[in-house]
Amino acid sequence: MRAILTYHSIDSSGSPVSLSEETFRAHVRFFGSGRVRVVPLADLPSVPDDMDAIALTFDDAFLNFTSSVLPLLAHQGHPATIFVVSEAVGGTNAWGGRDTPGIPTLPLMKWGDLEAACAAGLEIGAHSRHHPDLTRLSPAQLEDETAGCVERIFSELGQRPRRFAYPYGAVNEAVARVTRDVFEQSVTTELRPLASDDDRALLPRLDAWYFRRGGDLENWGSPAFRRRLWIRAQGRRVRALMTATGRGQ
Repeated sequence: MRAILTYHSIDSSGSPVSLSEETFRAHVRFFGSGRVRVVPLADLPSVPDDMDAIALTFDDAFLNFTSSVLPLLAHQGHPATIFVVSEAVGGTNAWGGRDTPGIPTLPLMKWGDLEAACAAGLEIGAHSRHHPDLTRLSPAQLEDETAGCVERIFSELGQRPRRFAYPYGAVNEAVARVTRDVFEQSVTTELRPLASDDDRALLPRLDAWYFRRGGDLENWGSPAFRRRLWIRAQGRRVRALMTATGRGQ
């Protein structure tokens, strides 16, 4: 089974975007066990379907990445992609100046921290300029949030990001058309493994939050693992449908 794993913050708050350092260390031990291959996101689609492989992604570039993640990945030699909100670098995850209920407001990496991650061999991806819901933007705003993010990261780090993560996982066909033109790959929050015919602009990911209990990740690819993913995915679809229905009332 091939899949992209999503991480956000490594902290002890227990929030939906948080994983404890103890749990993350257990994940890294699993990655180093040889049970699965850890490959760059760019390479994952070319890995054979019958091989167990993972690509690691980290959304938002939380500052705790530098202390809790970078040393472990560098020690093991594991590749990863960090998706950066370009205009929030050095700030916090209070997107638009607003805190999110249930989510801790935490500091984000500075450009110097991102340079250190690049020097360690990690990839910097784009996550928009300001972290908006891209499906609610005008064409000009959408262009600014995607291409503008690329240009800012290039000007600061000297490398042009080739991969993109949709803020909040929000994407429609209009948004996907734009990201296909700007990026080689774009990732969603659709909860499932990678399939051989996936659109490069709509790649699914597995949220690591669902594997926070001991043994969850170690069952990788088993029938029980796949069944649990399917159940989780159905639950998310129902919640999304209820939310959309509520908005339409």
